[in-house]
Amino acid sequence: MRNKKVLLMMEIAIFAALGFVLDFISFRMPQGGSVSLVMIPIVLIAFRRGVGAGVLTGILVGLLQIVSGIISVTPLSFGFVVMQVLLDYILAYAVVGLAGVMRAKYMQHAQAKQTGKMLTAIVAGVLIASALRYLVHVITGILFFGMFAEGNVVIYSVIYNATYMIPVFLLAAFVCAALFSAAPKLVDAEA
Repeated sequence: MRNKKVLLMMEIAIFAALGFVLDFISFRMPQGGSVSLVMIPIVLIAFRRGVGAGVLTGILVGLLQIVSGIISVTPLSFGFVVMQVLLDYILAYAVVGLAGVMRAKYMQHAQAKQTGKMLTAIVAGVLIASALRYLVHVITGILFFGMFAEGNVVIYSVIYNATYMIPVFLLAAFVCAALFSAAPKLVDAEA
């Protein structure tokens, strides 16, 4: 029992570190946000170990970005900066772990050798994760980055965040689908 908990904690730490490192390979946007591979390890652990492990991995990725100083904050008061960082880094990456809600469907289709349905479950999980992360970024854009808006701040935030979150979704969905179908044992925690 204890060895399984230690193994789970090690996997979460390794996947969080991998997500942090993969975020360095990115195309950064001028007011924050980037197109990177950071979501892939979070989605992988969420499919491998479930929602809880995915959310915890996402939180750790956000914390690693904060402590390393690789963050984009608005020049507002300390309280606003703390709120923005909590939303834009901790919550935004934590919700990526919710991709694991599709884990049961994926496992069911994997056992039945239904590749098409497996891929659909993967893409659906990545879509859920991306949509929730996008929503968090839109909210922080409205609350904290309105000074950059030309016109309506809501429309600006929706469009600005879509410019990098749509490519992030497409990249993560493609890589996860290719990775999971090429190496299904990555998702099988018992293997």
